[in-house]
Amino acid sequence: MPVVPPTDDAGRARRSYAIVVVVALAVGLVFALRAPDRGPPSDISVAASVVSTASSVAVDTTTTAAPTTTPLATTTTVDPGTLPQTDTRPTATGPLFDAGLHAMWLAIVSDDPTAGQSFFFPRAAYLQVKAISDAAGDYQSRLLAHYADDIHALHAQLGANPSRAQLVGIDVPSDQAVWVTPGQEYNQLPYWRVYGSKLRYTIDGVERSFPVTSLISWRGEWYVVHLGVIR
Repeated sequence: MPVVPPTDDAGRARRSYAIVVVVALAVGLVFALRAPDRGPPSDISVAASVVSTASSVAVDTTTTAAPTTTPLATTTTVDPGTLPQTDTRPTATGPLFDAGLHAMWLAIVSDDPTAGQSFFFPRAAYLQVKAISDAAGDYQSRLLAHYADDIHALHAQLGANPSRAQLVGIDVPSDQAVWVTPGQEYNQLPYWRVYGSKLRYTIDGVERSFPVTSLISWRGEWYVVHLGVIR
């Protein structure tokens, strides 16, 4: 039996093998059927016909693997504030909440308000919520400015070596949350609101805390809107 030589083209090897086998059978068939009164030309024509058929069969038996494609990885970041509000009641758990809390804690320890902005109520959501003439200006010059002031004040409370402070967690009285409807607090969209949360931390093993005055919801997630006194 013929041995198929190693090759990277498995289909070509199978075709060559098929041709050899069929040709050998064809030649044997010619000699088996050869009549005494028939000469070589008839034998050659039969063999040629069979070889032609063998080539066709060999080609038909070749299989080609379907091309494979690898989809390109894409990363899409959507500002939640651009999406519509929902009435989902938020809880003080979950990856987004935990990430936001740790971001705000980092802002306090490093005295960098921008580091904690992901836990602050989204600007695009505020523009949807508030029925006031200059919601964008109010957000920037009042809410964000006061948030930055509160971050600086809390950083100062950590003392000369703020890196000693370790975050413990936050207590959110979610059972006291209320659903604020349109028309209240200059709103045109509703949200959940809760007062009186408390962020807990330790310094040298001694637990301390400071208040987080007001959280409001957007699409089932809590965000800070007033860290310190409402003003």
